[in-house]
Amino acid sequence: MRKKRSSSRVVASDPKYNETLVSQFINCVMKQGKKHLARRIIYDSFSLIEERTKTPGVDVFKKAISNTRPILEVRARRVGGATYQVPTEVRAGRSLALAMRWLIAYANDRKDKSMSQKLAAEFIAASNGEGNAIKKKEDTHKMAEANKA
Repeated sequence: MRKKRSSSRVVASDPKYNETLVSQFINCVMKQGKKHLARRIIYDSFSLIEERTKTPGVDVFKKAISNTRPILEVRARRVGGATYQVPTEVRAGRSLALAMRWLIAYANDRKDKSMSQKLAAEFIAASNGEGNAIKKKEDTHKMAEANKA
């Protein structure tokens, strides 16, 4: 007998900004259960964004996430002896998870002092359509376009 499909858990909204997206991102940044530290990193990065851009940090964050979300990706599909890269549409939940993962990964690669400074710089770059996370999204889309049958 097949197992029942698991339902996705509802993430509680963030206490300061009242946004579930911020709460999800905090959970992505969190390491070894240190949620308070993850919250402090995100809130500090939002305040740095507000200092630099004179716009609310949450708005820049949302724009960065929406700019980074991929629409297409390639999946390996085996046909006979050959493996083909087949372009597929990305589900909403997966595209959000990928965007968050890319933003954190490429923020980590930056040369700033603290993680909050790195994240702030990556959010600002992504909201302006620049940065490594956006480049990753464009590369993913190029791969999908190149492999269309």
